[in-house]
Amino acid sequence: MNKNIIVGNITIKQAAKIMNKSEMFIRIGLQRGSLKFGTAEKISSKYSYHISPMKFCEYMGIDLEELYVRINRN
Repeated sequence: MNKNIIVGNITIKQAAKIMNKSEMFIRIGLQRGSLKFGTAEKISSKYSYHISPMKFCEYMGIDLEELYVRINRN
């Protein structure tokens, strides 16, 4: 499988689904810096999030192929 299928960003919704956690858990963890696989930047009064696919895979102990499978699972 092409390992470059997932580039740039994983959504909050995708991360929450894969981790079996709430979207709020992911947002707060990124805002507080306790989840090291991404960042939360406050722009004006709202946050913008980035979740690195590679760092998320390392945190979860999976490879990019497994991440792709989990994201696309119904």
